[in-house]
Amino acid sequence: MIANILLLALPLALAYFFSALWHRRFKQFADFPQLPPSLLWGHLKALHEFTLKALPGLHHDHLLAEMAKELGHPPLMLVDLRPVTYPMVVVTSHEVAEQISRVSKLFPWSTPKSPTMGALVSLIGPQSILVKHNEDWKQLRKRFNPGFSPQHLMTLLPCILDKTAIFLERLDHYARSGQEFRLLKLTIELTFDIIGAITMNVDFDAQHSESSGQGEFIRLYDQLLQNYGDKDRRLPWWMYPGREWRRYRLGKQIDQRLDAMIRQKHAEQLPQQQSGKTARSRDILSLSLQDSQELTKGLLSETRDQIKTFLFAGHDTTGILLAWLFYELSRSPRVLQAVRDELDDLFGPDPDPAVVRQKLLDPSGGEELIHRMTYTTAVIKEVLRLYPPAGTARMAAPGTGFTVRTPDGRSYCLDGAILYNCATIIQRDRAVFGDNAADFVPERWLGDKSGIMSAGANNDDSNNTTTQGEAANRKYPPGAWRPFERGPRNCIGQDLATIEARVIVAAVARRFHFVKVGLGELDLDEKGRPVLDDKGQYKTKSEVYNIAQVTAKPCDGMRMKVRRRP
Repeated sequence: MIANILLLALPLALAYFFSALWHRRFKQFADFPQLPPSLLWGHLKALHEFTLKALPGLHHDHLLAEMAKELGHPPLMLVDLRPVTYPMVVVTSHEVAEQISRVSKLFPWSTPKSPTMGALVSLIGPQSILVKHNEDWKQLRKRFNPGFSPQHLMTLLPCILDKTAIFLERLDHYARSGQEFRLLKLTIELTFDIIGAITMNVDFDAQHSESSGQGEFIRLYDQLLQNYGDKDRRLPWWMYPGREWRRYRLGKQIDQRLDAMIRQKHAEQLPQQQSGKTARSRDILSLSLQDSQELTKGLLSETRDQIKTFLFAGHDTTGILLAWLFYELSRSPRVLQAVRDELDDLFGPDPDPAVVRQKLLDPSGGEELIHRMTYTTAVIKEVLRLYPPAGTARMAAPGTGFTVRTPDGRSYCLDGAILYNCATIIQRDRAVFGDNAADFVPERWLGDKSGIMSAGANNDDSNNTTTQGEAANRKYPPGAWRPFERGPRNCIGQDLATIEARVIVAAVARRFHFVKVGLGELDLDEKGRPVLDDKGQYKTKSEVYNIAQVTAKPCDGMRMKVRRRP
């Protein structure tokens, strides 16, 4: 009897399953621009086919760009990743991206972050400012904003310069030896040292010449990052339980060490708090604890997760930026000379880092010098435009009714899908940046007043709105440049990243000359001289490109040689 019932029910169940699948696959998002989906695999099959035609390991942003190109560059497109994960709406228009990142009646602090951020929990913690929402997020932003204000960061210039001096010594070593090295490793170790000192006044010794000489914390952190490689990064945790266990175990070991550092910092500050004195230490952790008489369990875990977040984002973005920046300078002689000329004008003709340090630390003009590095700032903006480390992923829950309007006047309800503001595509939009959108042209930013150390950048209520007067000083729509994202949930550390970059370029650019090795190396003529192309850059034998290792990083670690300038 039961067997007969099951036999009768099975066809009905299968019919219901395929009917529901058909609706989800072909009807739910039918009005969205998209490639033809597979009934069972959605766009996973199409994505795989694009992967097979691409360079090995090419970052998914560039695969999505090829998909958008095939569709005629729509302002958004659907990429259905079910059954592996949620369907994804890839946003390729700055106008649509602005609607997602800004405040709205539905979302007073902009569209909530995507639940897929949970994959980073071992790196950033479950209470990270990156994943918190609404009032919880606002209070965290308010608590930590003072430590990231440009005015406060300028007081930390000695720390940045101290760590940069070690970086210069390492480059001197490679210049003397003629050895090849991976520039990304050096820049990331430099920026990790800087963020450790700025956030906690701790010396992680990340720039030690031998890995064995680095501290235990650095070794644990490196092991954790190795478990976030490109392979299988988009697959659910249950498909790779061993990988998830390793992440969890390493994350907990890092938590224990950070907890000890936070407890020590609080204990050091407590006597000063009780006596009514201002804490001497000005690192970000000290500032965040200065009004906390008691370090409760909740405060400890919340603080630790923010420190984890700052350590990750604070070293990664700037390290990647510097690697790409020195690569672009190495193959762009006109740009390199313009940077050096500007530095000569500001710091004098002597490129000695000691001279740069002295002038930057001069209380009467050091901050002004950084603000006057207009061409160097344009170079930084252009590198971040071409090579943004990451975009942002948001999600409006099903039934929310979150709708955006595209430039052609059409409306789309985005409920239930990952909303991916793809900075790589948005920032290379030919409709905005012209026919040279894919070219390295820092001059495009000269005279543009938006994006770096602009007023309100780190205000937790900031919506990055633009007045009519401000718009007159901008060459491009403000939303078309978004490497730190926009709206109230923009990157809290964007000013730190760009201040660091300017200081490091000031110390390095006139002292060293970088030469690419392997991918991206220069194509020489019969006399061994580099050959200029019609865009004023040296021709290269091949292309360096980004792969995904949590964020977008150069595929070969930016293999380089370096020599001292005469």
